[in-house]
Amino acid sequence: MTGASPLLEARGIVKRFGPLLANDVAAFAVTAGEVVALLGENGAGKSTLCKILYGYYRPDAGEIRVAGRPVAIASPRDARRFGIGMVFQNFSLIPALTVWENAALFLDDLSWAINPAELCRRMRRHADRLRLAVDPRLPVGRLSVGDRQKVEILKQLLAGARVLILDEPTKVLAPQEVDGLFRTLAELRDDGYGLIFISHKLREAMACADRIAVMRQGRIVGTLASGEAGEATLLGLMFGDAPPLPSGSPLAPQSASGEIALELDGIGTAPDIGAVTLRDLSLRLLSGEILGVAGVSGNGQRELAEVILGLRRPSGGAKRLWGEEATQWSAARIRGRGVASIPDDPFALAAVPALTVRENLVLGSGRRYRAGLGFDWPRLVADMDASVARLRFPPLSYEARAAVLSGGNLQRVVLARELAHDPKLIVALYPTRGLDTRGAEALRGLLRRSRAAGAAVLLVSEDLDELFAVSDRLIVLRDGRIAGTFLPATFRAETVGPAMVGTADAS
Repeated sequence: MTGASPLLEARGIVKRFGPLLANDVAAFAVTAGEVVALLGENGAGKSTLCKILYGYYRPDAGEIRVAGRPVAIASPRDARRFGIGMVFQNFSLIPALTVWENAALFLDDLSWAINPAELCRRMRRHADRLRLAVDPRLPVGRLSVGDRQKVEILKQLLAGARVLILDEPTKVLAPQEVDGLFRTLAELRDDGYGLIFISHKLREAMACADRIAVMRQGRIVGTLASGEAGEATLLGLMFGDAPPLPSGSPLAPQSASGEIALELDGIGTAPDIGAVTLRDLSLRLLSGEILGVAGVSGNGQRELAEVILGLRRPSGGAKRLWGEEATQWSAARIRGRGVASIPDDPFALAAVPALTVRENLVLGSGRRYRAGLGFDWPRLVADMDASVARLRFPPLSYEARAAVLSGGNLQRVVLARELAHDPKLIVALYPTRGLDTRGAEALRGLLRRSRAAGAAVLLVSEDLDELFAVSDRLIVLRDGRIAGTFLPATFRAETVGPAMVGTADAS
């Protein structure tokens, strides 16, 4: 950290959501020409603090200073006026509009008569810096996830941001895109920007930050220069006296000998806007087996999960569950047979934000908790407490609205619900996204134990190390087809990687 006045600092910030103390931050700052990582487990208060800095929330107490002067930030527009920008986990782009149209909607300094050519010229300098080599006349919906993130950053730079906050920016990126993001952050730092990088991943924080501020239970409990920050020290700060779960020696992948839990035979799907078309896709998943699904995001993983769960009807082929023809089964019938779903976006696909945690936990339970005209809430709480204990998650806040939870904490709610009743088939789509080190390892351990108890698990992940650690077999999806099938003896990045990017097929 340089001796210059901070570009942005917060003092004595307090924020409560009802009885929940989300922030009690004595001091936090970022200066020009540095990257500060804000590290902490899910629910530690990282995103809340940054949303206060960006004007998304108003603090109950405290002061924000920009270049040494106290300022009042009542909205994101105020924040942008003071040179503060924020890129959220969930992008705010309109897919049907072009790149330049999305930028125009965001900017406050344009006249009512927009000159597209002039705006594109303004965009070019920042686009080159971000390595965004796309035609600004293209609809955003046709861009890769990595390029969409660059458009979000581009919007903030165009608006004059000198402090850029990135909330879990690697969460949406394929592994090969992360290095490019880190290069961009380094170049922006060298150009004098102040950067705040929110993460729960130690290695990422250590790789890109100049300083690392660790949050726990809404407070900053330590700030270290990256050269002083070892993993053991950071883990101690993140989790306090309770150490994170040790990786230990995982249950070794095994050869399943159970019945066929799931069989897809020549499955195809009709073309659909924004969806990948599955083509002649066949696979078998046995009870007592974890089948890993690798691939660059957007190659049919979501569509495969939707077909299995009954959310998307195939246009051809057959689906069988435990030997029964299930191609036309409804999602409710499939869930009733013991199929659990862990989606990658719990806010969009697994929860109702306006409902409480307790109310969200009863969703999808069928008649399990019905009691007359109401619900057996004590039984529900007992079952969910037991599920949370097995997952080794912190206790749930049953009365909190889902809308105020962090992405990681909502993922915990969904996991507790979906895994509470020993499902026979688990469809897990990027289940450790947004989870901290302890939560991710607890989930992987539970998937192993579910397999050992006879469940079938389909695990979709972009983390090859995770797939290698828990899978009995591995398939690669590319362009809606299976591009490779691998056994544990061939679980290596240099073997699986070519099938992912299309330089070779394997089987």
